[in-house]
Amino acid sequence: MDFRDSPEEAEFRSRLRAWLSEQKGRFPTSGDEYWAAQGAWHQALYSAGFFGVSWPKKYGGQDLPPVYDVIVDEEIAKAGAPARPSLGYLVVGLSHHGSEELRQRFLPGMINGTERWCQGFSEPGAGSDLASLTTTATRDGDEYVIHGHKIWTSYSDVADWCLLLARTDKDVPKHKGISAFIINMHQPGIEQRPLKMISGVTKEFGQVLFDGARVPAENMVGAPGEGWKLAMTIVSHEREPSTLGFSARYGKLVRQLASRVDGSPSEELAWAWVQTEMLRLHVRRRLSEQLDGITHGPQGSLDKLLMTWTEQSVGHAALATVGTGDPELFGAYMYSRAQSVMGGTSQIQKNIIASRILGLGG
Repeated sequence: MDFRDSPEEAEFRSRLRAWLSEQKGRFPTSGDEYWAAQGAWHQALYSAGFFGVSWPKKYGGQDLPPVYDVIVDEEIAKAGAPARPSLGYLVVGLSHHGSEELRQRFLPGMINGTERWCQGFSEPGAGSDLASLTTTATRDGDEYVIHGHKIWTSYSDVADWCLLLARTDKDVPKHKGISAFIINMHQPGIEQRPLKMISGVTKEFGQVLFDGARVPAENMVGAPGEGWKLAMTIVSHEREPSTLGFSARYGKLVRQLASRVDGSPSEELAWAWVQTEMLRLHVRRRLSEQLDGITHGPQGSLDKLLMTWTEQSVGHAALATVGTGDPELFGAYMYSRAQSVMGGTSQIQKNIIASRILGLGG
């Protein structure tokens, strides 16, 4: 595998680097200020031609290979700019499972940032065991009526639309009774409550209560009972480091920490460098496989574990290097603790690897 830029990639990187230098200081990079300005940052990236580059042209993308998304993430990290908004897994989910009518209606606004989205999957009693969700969607004429409680819902305070999982059939096995909907978040019967993180951030996650909210039946994604298929598509892409830009962010943090060290680095910092380099090369390999048409199923659990180990190594290095004195770096340590839970716990990922990749326990 040749990881060097092609001439076209090098030109794109140079153009992006120049644009990022012009944006320096215009957008906040952390805390509630970052989350409040994320929509404006999304639209600025898109207007400049640096967001949604690998997505289909007919929905507003550029049809470029996925390596261009990695270039964007790498240069954003090097420039110290805000992270690229993460919603590629929602685009993939709607692209794979939605009708052409739904794709034409919703993908352009999702990609260009004029419509904000959240993902209504996790519940207080259904996180890693997502099939146990209890939110219900009851048919009423040409609509479904939604009752339930979602939690850890990113961007719920600003979302215009929610990709929601709800139970439409209680009389079949739990995986088969789930359907997916696109629901308007601006209506009676929806209450959004912010969740305050240990870092002090209040705008990243929320919990959403549905009490009689309505969604048109035509906004169901796929057929009744096919919500689980959509969920697995989204979760597998949500766990891929190549789609989230984590690798570039981790590398940036390690470089920040190394710049503060006089003499030999600590064992924690040295190990964090090894982990971030391993993940960088792993991401490149995944991209090469994607270009060869290889898709990943349970291997997404391996990706998620690698991300978790790397982020927590970087977090430990931050704590060992600067302690609690730097709010941003200490925040990186605190946030890293949640990585082994969000997107499916590490224990669940190990079980999937054991059973579905290694063939154990059967």
